[in-house]
Amino acid sequence: MAVKAQVLYDFTAEPGNNELTVQEGEILTLTNQSIGSGWVEARNSRGNVGLVPEDYIEVKTILIISFVFAINGNEAWTATTWSNNNPANNLNHAEQEPAGNNGSVYSFDEEWDDDSDDGKSTGGYGGSQAEEGGTMQRGGAHSTMKLSLNKFPGFSKTPNPEVYLLTKHISKGDDRLPIYMGEVGPVWLYPQIQLDCVVADPKKGSKMYGLKSYIEYQITPNTTNRPVNHRYKHFDWLYERLVEKFACALPIPCLPDKQVTGRFEEEFIKMRMERLQGWMSRMCRHPVISNSDVFQLFLNYRDEKEWKLGKRKAEKDEIVGVKIFSNIDPELPELDPAQVEQKYEMYSQFTRSMDNSVKELLAVGHLHWKRCTGPLQKEYRQIGKAFQNLSSVFNTSAYPREYTLKEALTATGKTYEEIAEIVAGQPKKDLHFLMETNHEYKGLLGCFPDTIAVHKAAIDKVKEADHLVVMNKISQQDKLIMEKNLSTMSYALQAEMNHFHSNRIYDYNRLVQFYLEEQVKFYETIAEKLKKALGQYTTM
Repeated sequence: MAVKAQVLYDFTAEPGNNELTVQEGEILTLTNQSIGSGWVEARNSRGNVGLVPEDYIEVKTILIISFVFAINGNEAWTATTWSNNNPANNLNHAEQEPAGNNGSVYSFDEEWDDDSDDGKSTGGYGGSQAEEGGTMQRGGAHSTMKLSLNKFPGFSKTPNPEVYLLTKHISKGDDRLPIYMGEVGPVWLYPQIQLDCVVADPKKGSKMYGLKSYIEYQITPNTTNRPVNHRYKHFDWLYERLVEKFACALPIPCLPDKQVTGRFEEEFIKMRMERLQGWMSRMCRHPVISNSDVFQLFLNYRDEKEWKLGKRKAEKDEIVGVKIFSNIDPELPELDPAQVEQKYEMYSQFTRSMDNSVKELLAVGHLHWKRCTGPLQKEYRQIGKAFQNLSSVFNTSAYPREYTLKEALTATGKTYEEIAEIVAGQPKKDLHFLMETNHEYKGLLGCFPDTIAVHKAAIDKVKEADHLVVMNKISQQDKLIMEKNLSTMSYALQAEMNHFHSNRIYDYNRLVQFYLEEQVKFYETIAEKLKKALGQYTTM
């Protein structure tokens, strides 16, 4: 039976991402619910197929109500609900394992394989999200089950800040995440040697006699210089684990988008590798994430046994969601709740403003790229053609002193044709990197509202503490514990924002410098060509 879904919000597809533009109220047929990372594949009424954010749709289900009448005539009844097309009822929980270190695929990879890296089968990651997000609404013969809107899977285990706020915590051992007072304020403890890695050497592999194909990337950390091999789905597994464990305290940017078609085209593989490199580099630069057990496992596992044990340990980790704050240990004085709220408001406003600016720069950059490869290129070609046509006309005059001017006009025309190609190719040399970095920051900034919302919820809970004490629902000691824990959460947010600002200043300083250097080279190249063309003319 085909699974239908109704569109909740308008969504405009981005070119080149195999997305599907949909409108509110439109009915779609879901063709693949196992894409993962918050996407599903759907077909509209016109037969177009593409990716749609799962948060933007509601899956239609049917309530089947059976009435049970007592024999004695009393009309007692019960109602039972089935959801025949609920993806949570048909999950393939086969476990997923990565490729080995020698470029081949270990046999344990078979335990959790699917048809492709981008989720063309019924297995994969989509199941856990559907399980946690599904709620039935009674009240009629038909109902809907909303796909998961929960961006933090850990919330299913730790539903609200109270889980942390009302508990005494003592961080010990390797799990402790210290925060110190640095020159710019509270900061995480940074490692002496900065972790980094290189994502390279993509290779196409296949199994089951070629029925299943995938691309495998080689990741080499600078700490060991020993490569490990991973497919896109392994990155996806890592992302899910990081979100589950850290997303309440740290914004975890999404992986590069899923791709339903064209996954094995050279240009796409190159683009994906570049974006995976950017994602991994950003994770490596974070002192908390880079030092986490799951991230170290991803980069450094040595054999099948070590991977399987580490994977199961990561998936059974109970310190997830807001519980991650229990590991944070700021060696700093406790903050007043009013100070906490002030910091929250400041960070919330800054991230919203920067998000708008980044989106504006992306929109302008996208428009400029289109102009360079479209109208501007065409205009320069037309100018070049016009000069050469003029030269051809002058050549028919039979005037004896025409030759030098004719040759100069022809050279000018060819120069403008060359400039047309330079203009069209320039975005790949400079604007590309500006756009890619801004795409990264767009994804990162998109995570902040959810992360900051955790702090807002905690602030609201602490504000209620005095009332709860009066109502004898909590003790005065509980209130003090809540304020202390809120202070810890605030220090974590401050440390994270200081990390973000440090990276932001470094990234944009380096990025804009590179962009301007390339622009200078671009205009110097054009100027040199124009000077050369100018030299063809005789001074009179």
